[in-house]
Amino acid sequence: MSKARLFDLSLFAAAVGLALFTHPTVVLDGIYIKAMLLYWAFASFYFQLRIVTRSGNSTIDYAISYTSSFGIFAGPLGTLIYEIFYRTTVYCYKKKTKTADPGEFLDTFYNIGSFTLGGTAAYYLYTLLYPLAARLPAGYWLLFLLVVCVTTFLSSGFLVISFILSGDIKTRKEAFNLLFRSRNLLDFSKVALTNALLLLLLQMEQWEMLIALFLLNYIVSLSFFTKSQIAQHKFERDKFEQMAYQDFLTGTFNRAHMDKMMNELDRSGEYIGVVVADIDRFKKINDTYNHAVGDKVILHFANTLKAHLPEEDILFRSGGEEFTIFLRNKSFRECGLIVQEILLDVGSHSATAEYLDKQIEVSYSASFGLYYFKADQSTSMEKGYVRADQLLLESKKLGRNRLSSKNALLD
Repeated sequence: MSKARLFDLSLFAAAVGLALFTHPTVVLDGIYIKAMLLYWAFASFYFQLRIVTRSGNSTIDYAISYTSSFGIFAGPLGTLIYEIFYRTTVYCYKKKTKTADPGEFLDTFYNIGSFTLGGTAAYYLYTLLYPLAARLPAGYWLLFLLVVCVTTFLSSGFLVISFILSGDIKTRKEAFNLLFRSRNLLDFSKVALTNALLLLLLQMEQWEMLIALFLLNYIVSLSFFTKSQIAQHKFERDKFEQMAYQDFLTGTFNRAHMDKMMNELDRSGEYIGVVVADIDRFKKINDTYNHAVGDKVILHFANTLKAHLPEEDILFRSGGEEFTIFLRNKSFRECGLIVQEILLDVGSHSATAEYLDKQIEVSYSASFGLYYFKADQSTSMEKGYVRADQLLLESKKLGRNRLSSKNALLD
């Protein structure tokens, strides 16, 4: 058996030992049974709202915890009985729904031991400090905040030790993040306030108010959970959409997004300068070196283009080494100046690449075609792009490394 599993079972054994030998036997009266059934029912409901993350081969459940209030109310043995009952229910649910991990059975022993020890710590800390806290303004609530902080870090500490032993945590930074980064004062305050109210209602045997508090907490938690799921789905949709419209190598927009933007800008009445740019003699670069070096040149060219474009302008990788730019809300002269600045920048810098285990500098040039027009019924975006591409070819014929342009508004 692995060290991690031995540690998990030792937590369970320690919890059983503390429950049986450090406190009188719990009274299994009607009050305890009512409390246990209520906590079990709502904890089972809350289980579906847990946040699950993975660390290596292990699963971490950040479920809603009411261990502090029940531990203080029921004592170590009462907490042990409850945890056995609840964690067995969770185990059966996971097995039935086929969501159990391969080591779920032994994980159940870990959960029983860990949460029982947390409840036990809450019981003794509360019992020890309550006489002092009762004399202070808001002392009861501050005491519960302390109890929740201690039990939370105790639970996280058990996780860290278990993960270190299993090899799922290998660095101090990972251990620190699990202990501290995943928690904040707002979370502690929420759990402390809820558990403090629950304990008061338990002690007064206000069962209807207790159920109402559970329901309120459940509704609020469900609302936040639903909103977080919606936000997560939107983020994933936006990410996939971005990936669909983004060129993998350069990070610029791809041809699919270019076609989409052409449809959006078509007949918009905007004054647009369509620029088509192409790296000169790119095939020779690939033949002289390799495609990896060629990719570095393309990336360097894309970054140079980006550096000269204001936020409103749009850059696309429209072909292998070809890029298209939509210059928006500018005069013909302004469009020409931007391209001339890019030409000078390309001519004065080179791309850095690795070739035959050496760093090399690859100089290159580029040619440009600029077609300036008004996107309306007489000139579509597609037509503007075709004209800019023809002007690019004209630059190639004239010797490359230059700009050929036309202002359609002067026709």
